[in-house]
Amino acid sequence: MLVSGLAVRLFPSIIFYCRRGTRTTPWTALLGGHRQSSHVIQKQLTMEYPSVRRGDTVEELHGIKVPDPYRWLEDPDSEEARAFVEAQNALTVPYLERCSMRESIKERLTKLWDYPKYSCPFRRGDRYFFFMNSGLQNQSVIYVQDSLEGEPRVFLDPNTLSEDGTVAISGSAFSEDGEIYAYGLSSSGSDWITVHFKKVSTGEDYPEVLHKVKFSSLAWTHDHKGIFYGRYIDHEGTADGTETVSNENQKLFYHRIGTKQEEDVLVVEFPDHPKWRIGCRVSECGGYLLVLPREGCRDNLLYFAPLPHHCPPDPPHLPLTLTCVVDKFEADYQYITNDGSVCVFRTNKGAPNYRLVKIDLASPAPEHWVTLVPEHERDVLDWAACVHQDKLVICYISDVKSVLQLHSLVTGELLVRLPLDMGTISNYSGKRHHSEMFYQFTSFLSPGIIYHLDLTQKPLKPKVFREIKIDGFDPSEFETRQVFYPSKDGTKVPMFLVHGKDLPNTGDAPTLLYGYGGFNISIQPSFSISRVVFLQLFKGIVAVPNIRGGGEYGEAWHNSGRLLNKQNVFDDFHAAAEFVIREGLTKPPRIIIQGGSNGGLLVGAAMNQRPDLFGAAIAQVGVMDMLRYHKFTIGYAWCSDYGNPDEKENFDNIYKYSPLHNIQVPSNGVQYPATLLLTADHDDRVVPLHSFKFISELQHRVGHLPSQKNPLLIRIETKAGHGGGKPTKKVIEEHTDIYSFVMLALGLDPSPSPS
Repeated sequence: MLVSGLAVRLFPSIIFYCRRGTRTTPWTALLGGHRQSSHVIQKQLTMEYPSVRRGDTVEELHGIKVPDPYRWLEDPDSEEARAFVEAQNALTVPYLERCSMRESIKERLTKLWDYPKYSCPFRRGDRYFFFMNSGLQNQSVIYVQDSLEGEPRVFLDPNTLSEDGTVAISGSAFSEDGEIYAYGLSSSGSDWITVHFKKVSTGEDYPEVLHKVKFSSLAWTHDHKGIFYGRYIDHEGTADGTETVSNENQKLFYHRIGTKQEEDVLVVEFPDHPKWRIGCRVSECGGYLLVLPREGCRDNLLYFAPLPHHCPPDPPHLPLTLTCVVDKFEADYQYITNDGSVCVFRTNKGAPNYRLVKIDLASPAPEHWVTLVPEHERDVLDWAACVHQDKLVICYISDVKSVLQLHSLVTGELLVRLPLDMGTISNYSGKRHHSEMFYQFTSFLSPGIIYHLDLTQKPLKPKVFREIKIDGFDPSEFETRQVFYPSKDGTKVPMFLVHGKDLPNTGDAPTLLYGYGGFNISIQPSFSISRVVFLQLFKGIVAVPNIRGGGEYGEAWHNSGRLLNKQNVFDDFHAAAEFVIREGLTKPPRIIIQGGSNGGLLVGAAMNQRPDLFGAAIAQVGVMDMLRYHKFTIGYAWCSDYGNPDEKENFDNIYKYSPLHNIQVPSNGVQYPATLLLTADHDDRVVPLHSFKFISELQHRVGHLPSQKNPLLIRIETKAGHGGGKPTKKVIEEHTDIYSFVMLALGLDPSPSPS
């Protein structure tokens, strides 16, 4: 979860990674030589839920009295809230430990996870760097080498910074000459970071540390003497991820290397707009500071200021005087490169599928903008970069799959289309003054192939630089297909189905249905060993529908799933389940729905609206209280997707689907799916109170009904956050608990282990 991506979207999708190994012991033997039936398991696991106090808080909103009996759970530091956590974990942990295969699952995941994982090499100065995890390291290590053929050596190992691996790198940037490394460290998964500086040639750290940094760019001046960064200097109280107060009044500062943070110079602030987050870039030529304020999770403004040769200038000249180019939140603007005052931006202004435009900062009025690469009529221009002086690398999304092309920076014309299988470009490196580039391909069945392209060669021919292989994993045993199914209103929605080629033709295959549907985020094919394990363990199906609200088909697809159109997202998800049932692949009791963050909201709303359609629900760090989400940490930024519940029109819409406020007693003997919520004590993105309130209301409303045999549980992690930077050990433990829950709650019979 990179800070840059966070500033644009704020909601990362949650995807699991592990790896397949070789075990000859049959799964049935690990169950004691026989397969337990669902009936036996359910009888063994009758639930006695904790007694959670219901307060008398009632708030009148737009003329409607809305009870909020668990308002007291919004204070995570209260003794009563701590007792709540202990009581819920005291129920959940023993339940999960009853799974007779729990230790075997953990052992298998641990073994399967143990394979090397690499990023693309990236050149900074005269050296190459890359991230690598040998397999079970809690955090990936940065390596440096003097040439591509040189011997790699450790540059920075974050595993040495904490005994339990809960300190992670979160955001970083090298100085333009590659001699100083600025890097953010996050503790226990919090979005707060401390910024440190390392001298590349010696590996020594500079003495200063920057505090109260969050949602920040790290932009170096080209004299290599300092960075621009965002700081919440007015934030009071703790800044460790356990607080719930809103993050407001971010200011842009300049820090000169070798000085104390107290000496940093205020560069830009917007005191009349406390909710703006101030992103910034230093242009490739070093001559401009581009300031890109954002309030929500879409659309940004654009300002610039010339940078003197020696930056910062004398204090009398600070803060910098900004020139405004875009003064309305109505489109996205992403800087790509520039020649003098003429900058290239990726934007959806007048182009829902995005285009590249040239904006001359000397004459920046919109009527003077020139389209360099026009909008494609169907494919989405996902990202672009400049490499080898005059070439543009452009990645499109075409029916949810990546297409990679080279274009001319001068004319915008297409030069070559690089060959790709059905999958996703997950990593890229290359700069304008480099004559080479690297890109990494992944798919549901490919853990990663890193390609190297020498741009001086003719004809251009990518070469495999490194292919990640996993011992014992044979992708030919599986197949991926893309289908298009009709939603409730007739809209055709794409969905990937992944399963073994030997999928039993029984019509009841366990099906993991994963969804997100929001914030213009595209859920493209990605490799996940945990999903492979699911396929092997249960002879099941992984289904990934690309529901509306995402960015798979541009801004039109996003808009059709946000604000007053949010119900389309849930309808698309329900229709995906109905499709796999209608195709004879599975049945409702065998469908497990899963989603995280905004996807957790999806799971909560889906199980409320159609409890009959699913057998189990896994909701991770979900947004469940949609009437108060905007009051905590960075929640106000999500109004761009959900709408502000303080406004009546949005309230009326949100109140209809808010998971916390729409738990219903099912009729005709229908019960809620087996439910496992997951949250963490340092999640300062979607604060834990969302899950606390939802599980309390769920247990209260339906937990004691005679028809409710399925368990309703919550797993509350410690020293963890929204997901970014979570150590490998904790991730494996989390997967172990999820698989144990699914096996117990649904009574699934495991298949024999592949040899």
